[in-house]
Amino acid sequence: MDEFDDSRLEDGEVLRSADYLLRPLAEAGARVRRELASAEGPLSQLESERPRAMITFGPEARLIRAVLEPTCPVPLVAWPRLGLPGWVGPLDVVVVMGGGDRVSMAAAFEAVRRGCRLLVACPPDSSLAREAGSSSTTVLPTTTGDPMAAAIVTLVALHHLGLGPAVNPEAVASAMDQVATDSSWAVDATQNPAKATALELAEAQPMVWGGSILAARASRRVAEALRSASGRVVLSADAGALMPLLAAVPPRDPFADPFEESAAERRPGLVLVDDGMDDEHAAEDRERLRGNALATDTMVSNLTSLSGTPVERYVTVLQQGLFAAAYLQIGLGRTHR
Repeated sequence: MDEFDDSRLEDGEVLRSADYLLRPLAEAGARVRRELASAEGPLSQLESERPRAMITFGPEARLIRAVLEPTCPVPLVAWPRLGLPGWVGPLDVVVVMGGGDRVSMAAAFEAVRRGCRLLVACPPDSSLAREAGSSSTTVLPTTTGDPMAAAIVTLVALHHLGLGPAVNPEAVASAMDQVATDSSWAVDATQNPAKATALELAEAQPMVWGGSILAARASRRVAEALRSASGRVVLSADAGALMPLLAAVPPRDPFADPFEESAAERRPGLVLVDDGMDDEHAAEDRERLRGNALATDTMVSNLTSLSGTPVERYVTVLQQGLFAAAYLQIGLGRTHR
């Protein structure tokens, strides 16, 4: 079993050797700016139009849906399967984000064949861009290979089409930059929220929860990152699924030797994602989860962003969680490539 060593989080040599983990996170804001610069031409040519419906494909399709759902004036679907649903036709907009995987290629081919309005975010020289070529296609050229950055630019395009809320890419990038500054490897754990979260989860079996639509999306992404970083079972689920697990946690034995704790006996750690967008039901669930965790002496960690637009809050809590996962991986000594 990998043992967490908190001294690794302050060891300059160890942290520099983990640059391949931390640098991509620190450069997330810069990638958003680069993608926006690449797509300025096509974005300037988009005009508002009202389709019958919209269908999205790609690694961040569910993020697009989560952002648009509260205000989108037409029905929208994040489609996970090969090809298009039978009802999609010339009156609909198809959004494809990707670099040429089978699902994206099939969606683009079908959209062109059926005469759909097609919006594609992909490298300009990719097979997907070639497959999507038509008089009804707009290609947003991507250069960084970052699905999140491509999704932000796609959201800007959808606002131009009158289908989504206004998104300020510079503000989003600045929010990412701020998390990178706060979570820098040079900032010690007493001032670094990502390192502090990693320390809280050092010996835990994490469970991650978010109340709003976007916080729930972030919780799934954070759970994936924690799972990859630690090699542990990490659960992201709704409150109804997590509550029985918390209730079943046995009381902590004050005389137990923590160094003899086995992986099977590892206690859960509850990670609450809070973007300040809870509705009344989610707020009640949050308090119930927190209360149950405290009653069973379960550590509660918080990923919080309470200002800015919903997208800015989303990227903030997500980046906080991704940095925490990276420091957890470093503390566990799992940095060998």
